[in-house]
Amino acid sequence: MRKPKLSNLVRELDRDLRAVRQIINRPTEAVIESGGLTGPQQSAMRVLVESDGLSLKNLSKELGLAHSTVSGIVDRLEKQGLVKRQTDEADRRLAKLVVTDPVRKFLRETWPALEMHPLAGALRTATPSEREQVLQGVRTLRRLLERGNE
Repeated sequence: MRKPKLSNLVRELDRDLRAVRQIINRPTEAVIESGGLTGPQQSAMRVLVESDGLSLKNLSKELGLAHSTVSGIVDRLEKQGLVKRQTDEADRRLAKLVVTDPVRKFLRETWPALEMHPLAGALRTATPSEREQVLQGVRTLRRLLERGNE
């Protein structure tokens, strides 16, 4: 029996990893889509969630969009109660854009369960031996990838 070519293994693994990522992301993507946010609004929210607040100028830089475009995006997010303008403590003349408390609460209390649901569901149906195989396989792949990037 011939061994598969390395390039074929790489393609198969890449395809499987993409499929796994898509399955894992389905619940969170469904929630994002149900929020009715446009692509640029989603991008702005992603940047603001990962920051401790940004000025409109810095958000524009992060998004690579014109100041006037980002201003309109922020206005719409503010009307939906997702973002608020907060006076910057360091310089009271500046406003900092931050996500609202309900968004933070959702991210803290609901989001983690959405992210874990597909993995938990799959592992719940696995035997202890299968769980260990999955864990060891992913750890081995991570170790090999990290070793290759040193």
